[in-house]
Amino acid sequence: MKIAQIAPLAECCPPQLYGGTERIVSYLTEELVRQGHEVTLFASGDSRTKAKLVRCSDMALRLNPSVKDHMPYHVMMLDSVREQADDFDVLHFHIDLLHFPVIRDIADRTVTTLHGRLDLPDLKPFYAAFPEIPLVSISRDQRRPLARPINWVGNVYHGLPRDLLPFRANPKGDYLAFLGRISPEKGPDRAIEIAARAGMKLKIAAKIDRVDQAYWNETVAPMVAAHPNVEYIGEINESQKAEFLGNARALLFPIDWPEPFGLVMIEAMACGTPVIAFRCGSVPEVITPGKSGFIVKTLDEAVEALAKVETLDRSKVRESFEKRFTVERMAQDYFAVYRGLPGTRTEAARIRRRQGDEVGLQSVA
Repeated sequence: MKIAQIAPLAECCPPQLYGGTERIVSYLTEELVRQGHEVTLFASGDSRTKAKLVRCSDMALRLNPSVKDHMPYHVMMLDSVREQADDFDVLHFHIDLLHFPVIRDIADRTVTTLHGRLDLPDLKPFYAAFPEIPLVSISRDQRRPLARPINWVGNVYHGLPRDLLPFRANPKGDYLAFLGRISPEKGPDRAIEIAARAGMKLKIAAKIDRVDQAYWNETVAPMVAAHPNVEYIGEINESQKAEFLGNARALLFPIDWPEPFGLVMIEAMACGTPVIAFRCGSVPEVITPGKSGFIVKTLDEAVEALAKVETLDRSKVRESFEKRFTVERMAQDYFAVYRGLPGTRTEAARIRRRQGDEVGLQSVA
C-alpha cells in the first residue's frame, strides 16, 4: 500500500527532545516501512526516516530561532500534500484540523488521528461542520466531549518499538521520576508535594514552553528551591530517557486534565518502571492497577501507593507494555483502519486513477 504520513512541523521525526506526536508518527512510519509498505513522510527537513521524506521546512520549527509563526509552513506543507495526493492509496494526517477543507473531496481515503484534548468549546462546532472526515482517537476517554455525528473509524493506542527502552529489573537510582512538560495540567507541583510527603528524592526532566514560563517562575521554581530532595534536569533526549526512566523506582504522573493518552506512561512501563497516576483522561485505559502501577485520586493516596510500589514485579510491568503497547500492534491497528476506509484502493486501481480511467476500481474490504 502507498501511504502518506503527514506530521506536525514543530519537531522533527523523531524529535531530538520533547515531542509526543512526532515521536509516534516516526515509530508508525518506520514500522509500516518495515512491513513492506511504500511510505512517504511529510515532515521537517531534519527528520530521519527510511520512508521517502518530503521536506516541508528546513528544520524543526520549535528549534529554529528565526521562525516566529508556524502556520505558513503548515499551509505550504498542505499545498505539497494536495499536489501529490493522487499518488497515495491512503493519507494519514496528524496535524489536528488545519487540513479538513483541503481533503473534503478525498476524505474517504484519509484518516486523521486526533492527538490533543477535545474538551475545548470551539472544537464542537468545528467537528460538527466536517462530519464526513474519518477520525481516530488515541483513547476512548478522549472522545467523550464530542457529541455525534462524529465519523470515528478507530481507536488506536500508541505503541513503541520493543527495543527502544530496555527493561531494567534492578534500577540503580533511589528516586522518583517526572518526565514531560512543565505546565499546570501536568502537575509538577503535585509531584514535588508527593515526593516531599513520602520523603523521597524526585528528579524532574521536562521542557518549559514560553506559555508556561510564568507558571515555572511563580510556582514550580520556588518549590524546587525549597525542597532539597528535588532536582530539575531540563529536557532530555531518547538515550537519556532510557537511563532516567529505567533507574527510577516509579514514575509520577499526577495530571490534572483529560490526558488523551500519556506516552510517558508506556515509556516507563517499557523500562519496567511502575506508574503512579491520577485518575484523569486515558489513565484507566493504560494502567492496570496492581500490575503496571497504581491509579490514585489524591495526594494522600499517591503517597500510600508509593509505599506499595516495591510489591510490584517490574517484569510484569514490562509484560503489560509488550502485550498492549508495542509499535507492531499500533501499526496493525492502523492498517486495519486503512483497509476499512471506503476510498482505499488497490494498487492497480491507483494506477488507473492516475491515468484517468475510473472503470473497474475496487475498494479494499
